[in-house]
Amino acid sequence: MADSNASPLVIVSTFVASDTKPDGDLRKRMWSRAKSVWFNQAAFSEAHYPDFRTRVASCWNAQFLYLAFWCPYETLTVYQGEDATVERDRLWERDVVEAFICPEPKSTSHYYEFEVAPNNQWLDLDIDLTRRPFNDEHWDSGFEHATRIDASKRVWTAEMRIPIRALGTIREGVDWRVNFYRCDGPGDDSARRMMSWGRLPERKPGGTFHQPASFGVLRFAGSS
Repeated sequence: MADSNASPLVIVSTFVASDTKPDGDLRKRMWSRAKSVWFNQAAFSEAHYPDFRTRVASCWNAQFLYLAFWCPYETLTVYQGEDATVERDRLWERDVVEAFICPEPKSTSHYYEFEVAPNNQWLDLDIDLTRRPFNDEHWDSGFEHATRIDASKRVWTAEMRIPIRALGTIREGVDWRVNFYRCDGPGDDSARRMMSWGRLPERKPGGTFHQPASFGVLRFAGSS
């Protein structure tokens, strides 16, 4: 699986002819063929976290956008004893991976947010930065997700399967915009590892991930 962290940031989504339901096992053939990007850059400082280098890969077909995350960890910080089938508000206050996906590059103030935690708790939001409040917590994409934890290797993995109908229409030759993030570790945000694939313009404690100028490119590889 090839890594890419070139500038400008581009993640290539590999076309797959058949559908695969997520189970968190990233050894399956679709992920062995997919290209990946990685990040360990602190979101709000110049720090890097090489021991927590996070990988992301993507695949697609006419029905679904698929995302995969590989997350080395030291300890896991999650909400304990909760029903993982129920959407969890403020999931970002524990360990989580996040994808912000913008299907309309000319309107980057409107995009969709997807989050999954190591214990498979989840959150999806419709974001419109011109609106107050800007996050629509009642929006439901219908996305599916699954995680696995390899305690021996200290890596947790996540798979997302997002219906295209919830996002728009994929057209070959038209790039979407995207950014990926990871929150890791105990404590408040000043003590945790807050990481971003695309560099955030506001790189300071107390900042926000919601900075569309940081978005990279999601490019769909052809089906033929």
